[in-house]
Amino acid sequence: MNVREEFVSIYRESLPVLLVALGGGLFSGVILEELLASIERFPGLLVMVPVFLATRGNVYGALGGRISSGLHQGLIEPRLEWNDRLVNAVVASFINAIGISVVIAIISWLALLGLGRESAHPLEFLAIMLISGVLTSIVLIFGMLSLLFVGYTRGHDPDNLVGPIVTTLGDVFGMAFLLVAVGTVEVIG
Repeated sequence: MNVREEFVSIYRESLPVLLVALGGGLFSGVILEELLASIERFPGLLVMVPVFLATRGNVYGALGGRISSGLHQGLIEPRLEWNDRLVNAVVASFINAIGISVVIAIISWLALLGLGRESAHPLEFLAIMLISGVLTSIVLIFGMLSLLFVGYTRGHDPDNLVGPIVTTLGDVFGMAFLLVAVGTVEVIG
């Protein structure tokens, strides 16, 4: 395959996924508008949003890269079945994501405190991050694996799919589950 054919192949595989990612980003913005209504109840909430979304991309982008490499090397079959390599990568990513959710809540609260800004109670931040972190992680794991496996079995290069899939699922479901978490903490609190 020459350089031009390679470029066309990458572009052909990536463009539809990128267009879906664009729609997902717009939808996430609409959800953010809904989340803004909770700022008065949970001051400082917006400080956590970009960090939360970025860490979802970082953790699950790395997982997606491992899955993609495993598919290319024949170490992982493109189906949801028990595979020690796959299970270990998924469990490690899940633990990482939940751990970083706790860190986000604590550091956000400490940063707001250090800056002398008003802040929600640290346990409220922690509950919001844990609820949204667990729910988003579940969707990201199964959504990413399913989409990568389907794409791979249809002849698409998973390396071209990982980035847009992770960012879109992370943004859409991250924002949606942040809204769910805020609503849950409001009801409980």
